[in-house]
Parts: sequence; structure tokens; C-alpha cells
Amino acid sequence: MTPLIERLVQQLDGEAGESYDARAELIWIGSDAIPAIIDGLPSLGGFGQLTVIEVFEEVGDPRCGPALIGLLDSDNPTVREWAAMALASLEIDGAVEPLRRSYRACLERQTPPDWTEPSDIRWALTELGARTPVIPPLTARLRATTADDAPGWPPAHFTEIINDLADHAQVILYSQFWRVDADRTCGISGTGLDWELDWTAPWQHLVEESRTWSLLEASEAPVGDDLFVVPTWIDRTDLYPKR
Repeated sequence: MTPLIERLVQQLDGEAGESYDARAELIWIGSDAIPAIIDGLPSLGGFGQLTVIEVFEEVGDPRCGPALIGLLDSDNPTVREWAAMALASLEIDGAVEPLRRSYRACLERQTPPDWTEPSDIRWALTELGARTPVIPPLTARLRATTADDAPGWPPAHFTEIINDLADHAQVILYSQFWRVDADRTCGISGTGLDWELDWTAPWQHLVEESRTWSLLEASEAPVGDDLFVVPTWIDRTDLYPKR
């Protein structure tokens, strides 16, 4: 079995069709394939490593934890990002401190906090109980009035949410809009506004600048009973984490 698995692992770096077939077969083999996949991981390029992460998540074997933690030091930001999310989704023991180090490394590289890598590491830390987002009472209450399966807040409350978050010293990074139909939820285009914050500015300046941009977005936001808005925000401790 091992030579077959080793060959499949190397095929993960191949053309899309070959890689997909190898991925499917490794997932079918399951936990028996994990040791050989871990051994072959360092020889793979970025595409193969991303596919390995997908296999790890599908198989759900905790033995992949150290390999995923190792990928947090990859030179490929997408590999680091996917590894962080997999560590959280698989609830890998011992992942919190490596994730914290990876997040601090993002900040030291001056990666903007609204880029996907730091955003997904924050998500991972939150999922593992190592980060607690600040949710002001009004913002929490307005969400509680929506349907249980709603992905966010009614756009009619968008302005209130923006001001509530800013009044509690939260920086809004961006907002997404979703439409909920009878059988599916899909993202929709927002206002098209795109802003960049000066992350060297004082925190309160960032708070007020993000408030201004978000209020402008709220004035142009789509509305409808089947629409929801999902703002993403951070606390000062996310920009200046404790060591």
C-alpha cells in the first residue's frame, strides 16, 4: 500500500485532473494514508501542499496536526492561511500558540489586518477559544432579532451597527452582503467602495476613519427583506497582541 500512497502523494502536484484523482483516492484510503502523506509533504510545491491540507481536513486524523503546524512557517501565504484554518476546523491540540506566533509574524511582515491570512488566523483563534471578538450589546441585540439561520444583520440596522462598533473602539475592516433564499445563501455585490486604512495611524484615528467609510457604504447599501450585511471588525488587541 505504501508505494501506491507515495505515488499518489507525488501526483498531488500534477495537472489538475491528476491531482484531483489522487486527492480523491487518498481521502478514500483515509487514515492509513496519513503517515505517508506527512512524509511526502516537504517534497511538494505549494499546489500539492494545499491539496494535502484538503485531504487532512477530509480524513480528520489528528496525527496531521504537527504537519499543519509546520506549514504555518511556509513561504507561501496561502499555504499558511489554509493550514491555520485546518488546525481550527480539526481542533488540533497545541495549535493555539503556533497560531498566535503566526499571527504576530503577519503583523511583523506588515501584512494589512484586513488581508485574508491575518483574517483567517483570527478566525482560527476564535474557533479554538483563544480569541473573543468584542460584540457590543446593541450589535448583539440587533443580530438576535434576525432569523436563526441568518448570516448577519438586516441592512436597515447597518448604520446603528457601524456607530455602535465605532463607539466601542472597534475598527471595521469591510462588510459583505448576502441574500437568503428558500434553499440557499449567496453573496451579492455591495457598494463597490474599497478603502485602505493607514495602519501606522493611532488606533482612534483608524476607528473614526473606518466609521466614515462604513457610513458612506451604509448610505449606498442594497436593502431587502432577504438581505443581510456582515461587517468584519477588529479590536485594538488584534493589532497589538500581547506576547
